[in-house]
Amino acid sequence: MNKIKRIWARFWMLFAGMSPAGRLATRLASLFTLSYYGGQDLACWNRKGYVSPKAEISHKGLSLGSNVFIDDRVIIYNLHNGGPVKLGNKVHLYRDSIIQTGQGGSISIGSSTYIQPRCTLSSFKGPIIIGERVQIAPNCSFYSYDHGITAGIDMLKQPLQTKGGIVIEDGAWLGVGVTVLDGVTIGKGAVVGAGSVVMKDVPEDAVVMGVPACIVKFRDR
Repeated sequence: MNKIKRIWARFWMLFAGMSPAGRLATRLASLFTLSYYGGQDLACWNRKGYVSPKAEISHKGLSLGSNVFIDDRVIIYNLHNGGPVKLGNKVHLYRDSIIQTGQGGSISIGSSTYIQPRCTLSSFKGPIIIGERVQIAPNCSFYSYDHGITAGIDMLKQPLQTKGGIVIEDGAWLGVGVTVLDGVTIGKGAVVGAGSVVMKDVPEDAVVMGVPACIVKFRDR
């Protein structure tokens, strides 16, 4: 970004925010930036962060920490009286990710956690709690609920149920295409291999992979 463009962007980022005027200021600030990487720089220039003009935000319970980055086409949505969504300081949500809460659900993402493109966090009945400094690769999915499977009842009419939600503790790393199911806790510093389906708890510093995910070693041994 040359000097004039940088001055332009810095000026408009002074007024950026979630209000209609703030969203307009963000749009003006990003006119001469590459949204994928340039937006991350813009997020550093205002404590209110950078929320892409192309992001779809429809959630009155959304709270943002400082210097948050929300990329193009991210959707944050409240369905059927869902609970709050809380993003900590310097959280990054990359493009085409979906964050949604429904009745009984809530989502909390800790500081400096990065969620890469095309991830889905869907919280009904139970919470999704993600700690600080967690790295989540593209195409990961998190579901804090399940459908009943009683015979003789269409799946569409099955009630939702939960085992208590999902917890991802600080410093964990999830590879590409990981699915995390309801009732699971992934411990601090754990690593989940690409394409794994996590159906039970993962201990601290464990390395797991497979369908279902199983322990293959520990980082500290």
